[in-house]
Amino acid sequence: MTKQKAMNCLYHGSPTSPQPHFVLVPFLAQGHIIPIVDLSHILVDQGAFVTFVTTPLNASRIRHYIECARELQLPIRFVTLPINCSEVGLPEGSENLDTLTAGLKQFDAFLEACLQLRDPLISYLKEHGPPPNCVISDLCQPWTGDVARTFGIPRFSFVGFSAFSHLCRHIINSKNIYDKVTDDHQPVPLPGFPHPLEIPKTQSPLNFSISAGGVRYMIREEEPKVQGVIVNTFEEMEPLYVECFEKAIQKKVWTLGPMGLYNRNTKKPDTRGDKASIDIERCMNWLDGMQDQSVIFVSFGSLARIMPLQLIEIGLGLEASKKSFIWVMKSGPHNTEFEQWLIEERFEERTKDRGLIIRVWAPQSAILSHNAIGGFMTHCGWNSVIESISSGVPMITWPHFAEQFLNEILVVDILKIGVRIGVTSSVTWGSEKRDEVMVKRDDVERKVLELINEEGEGMKKRVKARELGTMAKKAMEEGGSSYQNIKLLIQEIQQQIPLVEVERANGLESLKVQN
Repeated sequence: MTKQKAMNCLYHGSPTSPQPHFVLVPFLAQGHIIPIVDLSHILVDQGAFVTFVTTPLNASRIRHYIECARELQLPIRFVTLPINCSEVGLPEGSENLDTLTAGLKQFDAFLEACLQLRDPLISYLKEHGPPPNCVISDLCQPWTGDVARTFGIPRFSFVGFSAFSHLCRHIINSKNIYDKVTDDHQPVPLPGFPHPLEIPKTQSPLNFSISAGGVRYMIREEEPKVQGVIVNTFEEMEPLYVECFEKAIQKKVWTLGPMGLYNRNTKKPDTRGDKASIDIERCMNWLDGMQDQSVIFVSFGSLARIMPLQLIEIGLGLEASKKSFIWVMKSGPHNTEFEQWLIEERFEERTKDRGLIIRVWAPQSAILSHNAIGGFMTHCGWNSVIESISSGVPMITWPHFAEQFLNEILVVDILKIGVRIGVTSSVTWGSEKRDEVMVKRDDVERKVLELINEEGEGMKKRVKARELGTMAKKAMEEGGSSYQNIKLLIQEIQQQIPLVEVERANGLESLKVQN
């Protein structure tokens, strides 16, 4: 590396304003990795140096992003550390949550596997400069607290919840509100919430909880030690919940989103996820042939496992609605039966003039931002919700587990930009019942028609969604609330860099930056 390039890597502005070095550690799940990829773009464009920690499998999934970052000579270093899956009883290659064949039954072991990254990361950071100044890591990577303490630097936690869901989760955990509840379906009030709110246990984040093991204890122990919490939202959308969450945890809550809008604002290519299994140009050309706000987009994320009989009901409901649709479905053993049904019933041929099925991975952000999209049937994972909001698209909500029912409450009851499909209880991830149909074809047809409607409630929700989309874009533009928070976060870390480190940086001779 030349001296000039080293200077460019070290400083943003002048030598008296050192370039902060952020270590980013996402949880190893697709929905958690994507916003951290977005955050890395944001930080380096504002003058930071980033070390992005991943594993071989997950590095292969974001290889397009890695290649793009290197081609553009961005100050991002990708550190790929191996995991010994067999050591914790997992099959080799179980490096992402969506690779767990038994779902929730393997979750604890997966968290133990992630713990293996701690010591190798500490060793790597000791051996390779520049010295780290801040760790931003997922809530489910509590071992990163040890990394931060080793180098005497702050740690900020990040998890893909809204501020609303963060606040709900904090109250549920800190107050143990379900301890004496005998009926899991009984609505339970959340004490201290800023307005009346009742949530049954079946719709709480505890439906995706881990056992009372070592990693869970670490998570609870580490949460109060973080310097702040980063949330992929914007203040104008949920100011009450941001304020109340800050008061509840007595920490600064940094609203830096919607992070996914950053690529759009800077005109950077969207390389944050796996390669789409459909040519993006073909997909966009198909949408170009549709009327504005006439297409329903159907996608349930990377973890939800929908059984064949339920998939058939979705398909028949979409067909009966007579509305145009894009439907994303994952591959897997449980989908073989459904694929056979598609062939036997000639479903794709029957709906070819107004339906497009995408298998495995879709360019979701590009699809949602197209004018032809009029609604999004979603599992209510926060990435999907915030991307839909960013694009001004209303939603049909179909939560499955984790905090998704909380996101549904925010979307439908508070923001009023969605309609419920009608599910009332979570499913156990990895133990889905093959013959269970939670939503009938008539429900799918009715909700699609309710949302894709040129008047009435559907129109009101579309107008409200577009208003929120405009607010989201303004938050991420120069001078916007999230944009300003990004600058303030970087400044805060710069101010904490010890003087001796600044002097060391001025020397440059002993610095080794390896990409």
